[in-house]
Amino acid sequence: MSQQQLPVALRGARIFTGSEWLDGHALLLDSGRVAGCVDEQAIPAGYAPHSLEGGMLVPGLVDIQVNGGGGVLFNDQPDIAGLRTMMAAHRAHGTTAMLPTLITDTDASMQQAIAVIKQARRESLPGIAGIHLEGPYLNIGKKGVHRASQIRVMDEEHRDWLLALTELGSVVLTLAPEQLPDLAWITALTERGVRVCAGHTLADYRVMQAALQHGVAGFTHLFNAMSGMQSRDPGVVGAALEDAISWCGLIVDGHHVHPASLKVAIRAKARGKMMLVTDAMHTVGVAGEEFALLGEAIYRREGCLKTADGTLAGSDLGMLEAVRNSVEMLGLPLEEALRMGSLYPAQFLRRQELGHLHKGAQADVLWLSEELQLRSSWIGGVAEHYC
Repeated sequence: MSQQQLPVALRGARIFTGSEWLDGHALLLDSGRVAGCVDEQAIPAGYAPHSLEGGMLVPGLVDIQVNGGGGVLFNDQPDIAGLRTMMAAHRAHGTTAMLPTLITDTDASMQQAIAVIKQARRESLPGIAGIHLEGPYLNIGKKGVHRASQIRVMDEEHRDWLLALTELGSVVLTLAPEQLPDLAWITALTERGVRVCAGHTLADYRVMQAALQHGVAGFTHLFNAMSGMQSRDPGVVGAALEDAISWCGLIVDGHHVHPASLKVAIRAKARGKMMLVTDAMHTVGVAGEEFALLGEAIYRREGCLKTADGTLAGSDLGMLEAVRNSVEMLGLPLEEALRMGSLYPAQFLRRQELGHLHKGAQADVLWLSEELQLRSSWIGGVAEHYC
C-alpha cells in the first residue's frame, strides 16, 4: 500500500463529477476532501501534480449490502481485523464506502456486530460507513439462506434497543413489514435515522403501501425474496416500482434477476431511485469452489453462489463488476451506471459527502481504465494502487 500525500492535483484523466464529464481538468484533493476541479494549466500553488496516463476519475462506489469478502463473513468474524479484510477485498473492486451486513443471527451476535462498528467509526476505519442489519425480523416463507431458527418477530424490547442505536454512521434495517406488531414502529425507527428496507417478505400490495406510508425507505435486492408482481396482485415488487420516493437495491450479476426484468424495472422506477448492491459473500477476493455459510455448504459455479438445493446464497459480485454489467448487460449509459453505484446509494443513506466529486465531497475516488478496470483508488485522499 502507498499513501498519496495531500494536497494533490490529479491530472491526465477525464473526470466524472457525478453530474458531468470534464476534460483537461485536474481534481484537487486536500485534507481528505475534494477541493474542486480546475483547468490543468491553472493548478493552484501548493498542490503537488500527480500525472495519470489517461482513463477516468470517478466517484468511489458505495455498497450498502456487504456480507463478507476476502474470506471473512461478517457474522463469523465481527471484529476490526475482519472489517479490514472485508474492506480490502471490496476496495479492490471499486468500493470506497460500505455497510458491513449482518444476516439473521442471535442477539449476542447483533450486539457484537454493533459494538465493532462503533469501534470502527471511533477509529475512523477507512471505508466503514455504518451497518446493515438484514434480519432477523423476516418472513420465514422468504428466508433464503437465513437460518429459520433465528428468524423472529420484533418485540418492544428489540424495538427500544434499535431506537437507541448511536455512533454507527448509517444504519439500514431490512425487515418484513407484515411481521411487525405495529407499522408505526417503522415511523419511530425512521425518526431516529434508521433506513428501514423491506426484504425477505411476503407482504401483499396493501400492506406494502401502508408500510411505505409509515416510512419504509427502500427495498432490499428487488425481486429476490419478496412477493412478485402479478396482474391482479402487484405484490411487493409492484409497490416498489410504483412508489416514486423509495429506493431499490439491484443485484446485477446475471444470476439473481434476468436482465430483461432489470431493464423493465429501471424504466418503471423514478430516476435516481435504483442503486447497485452486491449482497457479496466472503468469497469475493478469494479462490475456491466450496465454502461454508453459517454451517451450511455453498458452492461457487460460474460466478454464482448456491446451496446444495439450488438456493441462491448471496453473490460473488464486486461493485465495479456490477457497474460494468449494468453497461454491458442492461445497456445503461456509463454515467447512469456509475451514479447507481455511487451517488444514488449515498443519497439513500443521506450521506451528502459521498457519491460525487464536487467541492466538499469526501475524497473517495477511483482511477479507471477505459475498459473500466481499477488502477487506483483513494479513500479520504489516501491512495491504493492496483497497477
